[in-house]
Amino acid sequence: MVGFAAKALRLALTVGKRDADLSGFVVLPRRWVVERTFGWLMRSRRLARDYERRTDTSKAMVLWSMTIVMSRRLAKQRR
Repeated sequence: MVGFAAKALRLALTVGKRDADLSGFVVLPRRWVVERTFGWLMRSRRLARDYERRTDTSKAMVLWSMTIVMSRRLAKQRR
């Protein structure tokens, strides 16, 4: 996956590692962005359970859900 991101997409992928000497809950940098996005996706009823048999259908449902989330956020009226 890292090789694909580097070659095809020209992206630099960094994996945030947890220190071995830490114990308990520790907030990792930028981890909240990933968790927030998963939270947005889990509001979609179809994604809350694994209904899909094929991976391409599952990928389409994730893209559809994010499209709905982002279009609602863009359409929100600013005050």
